[in-house]
Amino acid sequence: MGNISLVTIIIIAANALISYKGFNDYTFFERYKFNVGSITRGEQFRMFSSGFLHADMQHLLFNMLTLFFFADRVIFYVGNFNFIVIYIASLVLGSLLSLYFHKNEYHYSAVGASGAVTGILYSAILLDPNMSLYLFFIPIPIPAYIFGIGYLLYSIYGMKNRVGNIGHDAHFGGAIGGFVITLIMMPSLFQTDLLMVILLAIPILILFVMHKTGKL
Repeated sequence: MGNISLVTIIIIAANALISYKGFNDYTFFERYKFNVGSITRGEQFRMFSSGFLHADMQHLLFNMLTLFFFADRVIFYVGNFNFIVIYIASLVLGSLLSLYFHKNEYHYSAVGASGAVTGILYSAILLDPNMSLYLFFIPIPIPAYIFGIGYLLYSIYGMKNRVGNIGHDAHFGGAIGGFVITLIMMPSLFQTDLLMVILLAIPILILFVMHKTGKL
């Protein structure tokens, strides 16, 4: 996996440049952010462009650091082109899930690469579930699949209870994108890591059941 790939550098640079433009140009930021009312009036491009804007420097740094740590692991397994497909699909699916859950909230707005980045994170976990993650507040390594499942369960909790000013639905939609697209690209995972595929699918099934039963 070695040095950071050119594709990762380009995506990080695009996020940094576009976000910086948004930090300093309110009109630009408002024009390209995710906004339900604007999207329903025909500005679907916002579902993509909003993924390159960020609310502030901390938001940008957190997303890009996460991408930095996991992007090349995905590239190692699927290649540059397929990585880009996973990234874009996760971004769009994150926006679609946000639009679905907020379709009647015409003033709802959001920005950030979180959907795309979460898709890459979940893809990396699916491809290499035995890797360990270190979190700032936990001094011991955590198996990646435990973190992935826990993160999505927390996202469901956040969606249900509107926890914080965070697009939990975009995170979840992105994870679904990373999960599904990776399995389409590498169906051999159903043979080599079927148990892990099932475990990582559990939060997605929980979300589906909760939504169908009116609990979300």
